[in-house]
Amino acid sequence: MPGTARVMLPLALSRRLDTAASALLRSESHAIDFAQPAGEPALVAADSVSWRIFKNPITMFIGGVAAVILELAEPSVRSGVWEHSGFRGDPVRRLRRTGLAAMVTVYGARSVAQTMIAGVRRMHARVHGETASGVRYRAADADLLTWVQATASFGFAEAWSRYVQPLSKDELDRYYAEGDAAARLYGAVDAPMSDAERAALFDAMHGRLEASPILFEFLEIMGRAPIFPAPFRPAQRLLVRAAVDITPRRVRDLLGLDRDQGLVPWQAPLVRRAAQFSERMMLASSPAVQSCLRLGLPADFLYRRGAA
Repeated sequence: MPGTARVMLPLALSRRLDTAASALLRSESHAIDFAQPAGEPALVAADSVSWRIFKNPITMFIGGVAAVILELAEPSVRSGVWEHSGFRGDPVRRLRRTGLAAMVTVYGARSVAQTMIAGVRRMHARVHGETASGVRYRAADADLLTWVQATASFGFAEAWSRYVQPLSKDELDRYYAEGDAAARLYGAVDAPMSDAERAALFDAMHGRLEASPILFEFLEIMGRAPIFPAPFRPAQRLLVRAAVDITPRRVRDLLGLDRDQGLVPWQAPLVRRAAQFSERMMLASSPAVQSCLRLGLPADFLYRRGAA
């Protein structure tokens, strides 16, 4: 697939955007240097579809929200997320940790990713409970981990394909297969290895999904939480709507997500232009750029015309 030439921004604007983007991945408990250890590969290769997709902060945000919509539709996952995380009390901190984990999984040095994932698994091992209907669950259950892995993979790919450039069937299949090593480390041993397997899993899970007021609370939080800098807050609400739009139609219908939660026709081109601009915007401190440098690749490797 053809690449896109990078955008050269004025230095002051570039620094401001770089600072804002870095803040989204800042964590009090993790200081990840994606440029180290020098030469160490990631779980996913630099010429992968995943490296191309994950560098785009706009579609990553959209895809992440869409993934959580799907996760919250499953009662056991919903209970685990809502009752055992700090999402309601401190959504920005929770999102930063989740975003950082996604970046480390794809771009981080293999040893760093393995250590982080082991920590996540230890945390999951402590999470268990009972849904409102009395079904007992454990966050470490393989079927729940598979659902979370599949929904995240779907969200990121669908957002990029919808708002940047459509991915071919071959690219989608490569993308899902690229996630196998990380999925197994997380414990999602049956994660889909192709788009057809992903679709089959979504069909099989549909009967377990259900509507909940928690979903609408989540969307409200995502629209008003100070995730983006103040001048960009209206765009944040627009991107939440874009996430609703890429959620599969029959899931939206099941959950009661109507046009009021999605994009109106004139908004979709705005999101597409923003995502395509973001695709060409190289920020020096981004995990994508720093990880290229770790491997001895040019900083703009993923932004060159014809890359990947």
